[in-house]
Amino acid sequence: MPPVQPRHAGSSAYRRAADYAAAVLIYLRENVLLHEPLRPEHLKPRLLGHWGSCPGITMVYEALNVLATERDAEVLLVTGTGHGAAANHANLWLEGTHEEYDPALSRTEAGLTELARRFSAPDGFPSHLSPALPGTLHEGGELGYALATAFGAALDAPGRLVACIVGDGEAETGPTAAAWHSPLFLDPVTCGAVLPVLHLNGHKISSPTVFAALTDEELLALFRGYGWDPRIVDVRDWRPGTDPVADAVRAAHDTIRVLQDTARRGGRPAERPRWPMIVLRSLKGQGAPVRAGGRPLEGTFHAHQIPLEDARDDPGRLAELEEWLSSYRPWELFGADGRPSREVLARCPAGGRRLGARPAGNGGLLRRPLDLPPLQPHAVRLPDGPGSATASPNEVLAGWLTEVLRRSEERRDFRIVSPDELASNRLDGVLAATGRAFTGTPGVYAEDVSRDGRVMEILSEHTCQGWLQGYLLTGRHGLFPTYEAFAAIVDSMLNQYAKWLKMSREVPWRAPVSSLTYLLTSEGWRQEHNGYSHQGPGFIDNLLTKNSAVTGVYLPPDANTLLVVMEKLLAETGRVNAVVAGKQTAAQWLDLAGARRHCAAGASVWEWASTHGGRDPELVLGCAGGIPTTETLAAAGMLRRDLPDARIRVVNIVDLCALAPPGRHPHGMHEDDFAALFGEDLPVVLDFHGYPAAVHQLLHGRPRPGRFHVHGYVEEGTTTTPFDLLIRNRTSRHDLAISALRRLRGRPAETGDLAAHYARRRDEIRAGLRRTGTDPPEITDWTWPP
Repeated sequence: MPPVQPRHAGSSAYRRAADYAAAVLIYLRENVLLHEPLRPEHLKPRLLGHWGSCPGITMVYEALNVLATERDAEVLLVTGTGHGAAANHANLWLEGTHEEYDPALSRTEAGLTELARRFSAPDGFPSHLSPALPGTLHEGGELGYALATAFGAALDAPGRLVACIVGDGEAETGPTAAAWHSPLFLDPVTCGAVLPVLHLNGHKISSPTVFAALTDEELLALFRGYGWDPRIVDVRDWRPGTDPVADAVRAAHDTIRVLQDTARRGGRPAERPRWPMIVLRSLKGQGAPVRAGGRPLEGTFHAHQIPLEDARDDPGRLAELEEWLSSYRPWELFGADGRPSREVLARCPAGGRRLGARPAGNGGLLRRPLDLPPLQPHAVRLPDGPGSATASPNEVLAGWLTEVLRRSEERRDFRIVSPDELASNRLDGVLAATGRAFTGTPGVYAEDVSRDGRVMEILSEHTCQGWLQGYLLTGRHGLFPTYEAFAAIVDSMLNQYAKWLKMSREVPWRAPVSSLTYLLTSEGWRQEHNGYSHQGPGFIDNLLTKNSAVTGVYLPPDANTLLVVMEKLLAETGRVNAVVAGKQTAAQWLDLAGARRHCAAGASVWEWASTHGGRDPELVLGCAGGIPTTETLAAAGMLRRDLPDARIRVVNIVDLCALAPPGRHPHGMHEDDFAALFGEDLPVVLDFHGYPAAVHQLLHGRPRPGRFHVHGYVEEGTTTTPFDLLIRNRTSRHDLAISALRRLRGRPAETGDLAAHYARRRDEIRAGLRRTGTDPPEITDWTWPP
């Protein structure tokens, strides 16, 4: 028998079994227990996965198993180290969770073979984590978000310990750097704890990591500066008979329990707790051959991905691979039928204690619907019909959300995350129900700060989203208000999370979780004072590229429609939604009953603003968004006054995806309903909140989409007045009326003169606002009816 390699000579049977199984998943499709000499046909034709982080993942997994077994601790694991999923699969297979969800993945030779064949194979498991893995909250395909997600999972779960493996490559990312501040928001009384493990193996794909250059003293200073209590565990020379990782995890758990017990007995510390964290120094790909092919492997970046990538075609490499796999002595670890030995299974927790079997790892099972308050007490009343009242949509929404927070106080399963923008966005009324979470001493003047607050403000959109994802994925509810222009900071996180939700729908045992809803406010049309950098509605465009089964975009035109939309979205599951709403005081158009009917339809004719009098219209004026609605109604009023016999229908769109054909989006209107709004060959002038291309994208597949003439933001901006910003982008009421006149058929002389008049008046207004710096009263004081 080949000798056991020095690097895993002191390993437990469990760790040897898990490392061996992980290597098998990467390399083999047959002969997974080496019952016969290894041949090329036993190897996969494509070798995918990253071996380099697998041994470290198993070191942590085994230590957490010990904690779960010895102390009955409720432990979740968030793994952020990229494509190291082979290790997670190996551990889930050994503990029996894989088999529980899929009997074909039994703890036998046949089960391991099946798992190996599925790993990194078509219709199988990817090389990173995915929703198909039990107990998984974060896939790690894109680096940077694991730590914030772990904190979200720990919020309002006082008995839960969330361990988080952060690779030292991931630790270089900006989102991770911000997430290290998360303990400032973690209340030791009402929340659980997070135990980060910085897996410092020193290498990325082909170069050293930044953290590899830091001495132990520098690492300790860095994390103490962040407020942590760091402990360095060096396993590069693991001595037989020791268990340093399990010892460190036990000690960290002891510290966590002391901090929590002290706070929960009423002895809250004067200063914020210093939570433990572990820096795990290991070799890259620890346990791989020290050298192969004349170059070093173990402990270098050459072990990052596939250490012996050409073993299928090179007999020498194949022999080295066989020697490496044999060094784990699988015949000692598995029986003749492939079942793990008693010694291996002794390290596995039983039943619900298994890391892959915790209910929070499938958080939809724990989700309970929110107790949503009625809308009526918060709705804006319109004493004299449309336009007869004004309100700030966000202020109205804040009143309702305040009651949502109060009703969820006992269960503590609703939170609001925001990058320091609640007050700016006129949502700070919610602070009447809860404070801003903060466990430290601010050091400066502060208001509405409390340790157990459920509003979380940090000027890091990445951290906000990570928190919220972890919170939702463990069965709770939340909302993410942010400036519209800066939502794009988390474009990539949106991409990853939408993919997660899409894949989750395809996993039969995954229970749906609450939808993630962005409230995009301080919208670009009212960022004229902050300038061009704040004028960007492109987040919608990115969302629309995602799978239609998990996305929605809503543009409520007033406060009551905003209430109805938010009531719907806080009750639904399994989607990512963007809601665009204004904070400025503005005219209100629909009473609550009308808002409900409008939102149920997704889009509807506003008969009170139309002039076709029940006859076939000549043209449709459409609008989507708060400011576009006002401008469209103003344009309709101008045409009603100056061209009273024109038959014009006004259509408002609240659910943007209703424009799509029903075969392309589940919200898409039936063709008959679409024709009832927009006709079959009528010209349509549509004023849209964002980039016109988004509407054209949705209309693709509708009959004659070329008749839609979409106005919207076209990247013309500066610091100016609100109306000048509209003029610059050809979305002012004058531009909309001109566009309509050009498309009214059969009256060229009449409409041409009127269009010229509107253009002159627009230009006069623009010249005046440039002199005064303000918009004129005919714009700012305009009301409906005109």
